[in-house]
Amino acid sequence: MKKTLNRLINHEKIGEEEAKQVLINISRGDYSPEQIASFLTVYMMRSITVEELQGFKNALLELCVSVDFKNYNSIDLCGTGGDGKDTFNISTLSSFITAGAGVMVTKHGNYGVSSSCGSSNVLESLGVKFTNDIDYLKRSIETTNICILHAPLFHPAMKNVAPIRKALGVKTFFNMLGPMVNPASPKYQLVGVFNLEILRLYSYLYQKSDKKYSIVHDLGGYDELSLTNNAKIVSNKAEKIFNPEDLGLDTIHPSSIFGGNSIKKASEIFKTIITGKGTNEHRSTGASSGAPTRPEWTVWSNGRLAMISPSSCRSCAIRASAGPRPKRLRAAFA
Repeated sequence: MKKTLNRLINHEKIGEEEAKQVLINISRGDYSPEQIASFLTVYMMRSITVEELQGFKNALLELCVSVDFKNYNSIDLCGTGGDGKDTFNISTLSSFITAGAGVMVTKHGNYGVSSSCGSSNVLESLGVKFTNDIDYLKRSIETTNICILHAPLFHPAMKNVAPIRKALGVKTFFNMLGPMVNPASPKYQLVGVFNLEILRLYSYLYQKSDKKYSIVHDLGGYDELSLTNNAKIVSNKAEKIFNPEDLGLDTIHPSSIFGGNSIKKASEIFKTIITGKGTNEHRSTGASSGAPTRPEWTVWSNGRLAMISPSSCRSCAIRASAGPRPKRLRAAFA
């Protein structure tokens, strides 16, 4: 590690295979906590390369407890975190709205490190029990259209890193890796990133994959569609600038999507929204963040084909969590 650190401090780059091996060595406990902290810190001070990120990704996927959910044709909606905005848990809410509308979701998430409340924090506080039992997860997605893949249970090799990330309390390259290492390897993915540089890196890596994807960066600095600003969206076949008016929605003020400074407050806000009692800004943000790739979703209901906009979908999806659901909803990717 000493030689690697010296090279990185001197602004040298490491290759894909070397990057992969470093993470494998970390998982084996080959390095001290101080060496791991130094390694993470280097990447806070210099940009990560495509090759390095690919190597880290390959290592985590090789080491993870994978689950074979390819028959469910699922989607994951998540963000890198690390934007420092402390919004309510938008991508988690969008995951439940999407599931409520009939799309199968394999939701990958973790405890917050650089934010006060991550996806796993809010779900755990609301009574979700995390497991990597495959039969349980299959029953969950088959009966509710969603299953929760709590990252530490599927990436046990990273147990040496977790306390160091928590102690540092700032975003590291593991924020970048999280969305890319879903153990279910879903065919579809909607991922938000915290800056344009990471959007560029993601687009390079996802182009090499067989995923149908959309990568989002809100130009106000958010790792999701906040509706406070325009956003850049990159998908398999197109790049575009999204404006809230594209969905017939108004631009909103950042304070309207603030998630509080504690897990308790974030959980209260999440529960208020998911039970249909949130503000218009909450509902609009949650629904629009689930469907930024096309101006409509295709819905089969009672044997008829209908087109609905995401802005009208928000009430349909919220209602679906408490009542009859459309028989099938297919999220369309550009």
